[in-house]
Amino acid sequence: MQQVVTKEVMKNSDKYTIEHKCSSIELMNKAAEAVMNSYPFKGKVLIVTGTGNNAGDGYALALLLNKAHIEVNILQTKAEYSNDGKYYYDLCQKNNIKTFLYNGTFNFKNYDVLVDAIYGIGFHGEMPEENSNIINRMNESHIPIVSIDINSGLDADNGLAKTCIHSTLTVSIGALNPGHLLNMAKDNIDKLVNQNIGIDIVDEHYYLLEHEEFKEFLPKRKNFSHKGTYGLVGILGGSLKYSGSVKLASLSLSALTSGAGVSRLIVPNTITKSLLLYVLESTIFPIDDDKGQMVFNPKEIDKALEKVTALLIGIGWDQNPNNEKILTYILENYNFPIVIDADGLNILSKTKNIRPNLILTPHLKEFSRLTGIEIDTISKDPITIAKTYAKEHKIILLLKGPSTIITDGNTVYLINTGCSGMATAGSGDVLSGILIGLLGYKTPDIKTVAFAAYINGLAGELAEKQKSSVSMLARDTASCLAKAIKPYIQK
Repeated sequence: MQQVVTKEVMKNSDKYTIEHKCSSIELMNKAAEAVMNSYPFKGKVLIVTGTGNNAGDGYALALLLNKAHIEVNILQTKAEYSNDGKYYYDLCQKNNIKTFLYNGTFNFKNYDVLVDAIYGIGFHGEMPEENSNIINRMNESHIPIVSIDINSGLDADNGLAKTCIHSTLTVSIGALNPGHLLNMAKDNIDKLVNQNIGIDIVDEHYYLLEHEEFKEFLPKRKNFSHKGTYGLVGILGGSLKYSGSVKLASLSLSALTSGAGVSRLIVPNTITKSLLLYVLESTIFPIDDDKGQMVFNPKEIDKALEKVTALLIGIGWDQNPNNEKILTYILENYNFPIVIDADGLNILSKTKNIRPNLILTPHLKEFSRLTGIEIDTISKDPITIAKTYAKEHKIILLLKGPSTIITDGNTVYLINTGCSGMATAGSGDVLSGILIGLLGYKTPDIKTVAFAAYINGLAGELAEKQKSSVSMLARDTASCLAKAIKPYIQK
């Protein structure tokens, strides 16, 4: 479990550490040592520096490389320094480390490794055109780039950028920031490591959950058990217009693969025949319909939900009045765990009938409809907005994105598994299927929801290795679930 903090919290933590544990000069040297130990530097190294403390880390790194007899040069974007940066710059000059001032042209291809020490986590807003130019030139050189703390140009709080370094390796110092994980981060950071250099985190933080946090998360099956032991999950959705028989079958299969004992598809009668071609292990409960749309009949809904221990609702729907009545009726009359996705979320955005303990799984556009907040605004501060919304409504929110945010309004978990190949129709449905399958027999808490996101991303990564990011489909992710889940079952 890794801590994730905003730049304000990191700034306060640095200040506390400097006041109570070590000097700022010593802390800068520790940061440089952390970078030195994170990458196999060899050949000729160029450190590109800005004007702040990130540049100071770069100057301190230059001294360490020089001491290790690795040829190192410095390229300054500007001959300005922070106090601590000036200390290490002067030492570089005393040690005759060759230094250049960028004047619009430079041959980066004379070097084997570039170090990005232009901007640290304090960067925000617009950068000077000459710095944008140098960043583009560094990226275009196709030489390995090591970024200190964060890629220059990325906003540390949200991972947004107009221009930023594309790094081979980014070495975060002390703790991760949201900007290492969200929005554009994954596309610009090939590998990310965090190095603990003794900075005490002094304020609120979030958590990146990884492999260790989910060891033996799933119980070992007992011989003295049966399908009812592991829950009967309901998947209520579908319509003639959006029948998606394969999609609904995939949802059901995902639910069973993640451990549910029984999966019941509750669908309009009109589409049941097409489902029979794809559904083997699941049961189907047909609901009366009118031209492929479910008809609101409370007695029929009650019968369909008999013995159900958790319910997924909304996939394959549209926003017609009957579906709105069905959703409202279920929310008012049933207390088992309920996951709402797709058009179920869009109906909620109109009715505002959000009761406590629901689990909502929107992507950014759906979340924008729920909150009434523009997508661009959410993107700038997704964690705070998600956390506030979950706290206000007393729900668990899973906000889909390049990294997934899960929050109950108090705790925030981030999941960083997944790949670009999952940007395809149906990937979110597989996630919903995994989640509802887990809720059939696991506690409906924030960690269970986080595990569903983690496993979905892991299965996607396995599928991408088998196929490619271009060719993989959501069904490929679903087919890799069993392999992804296996290491997390109790021995």
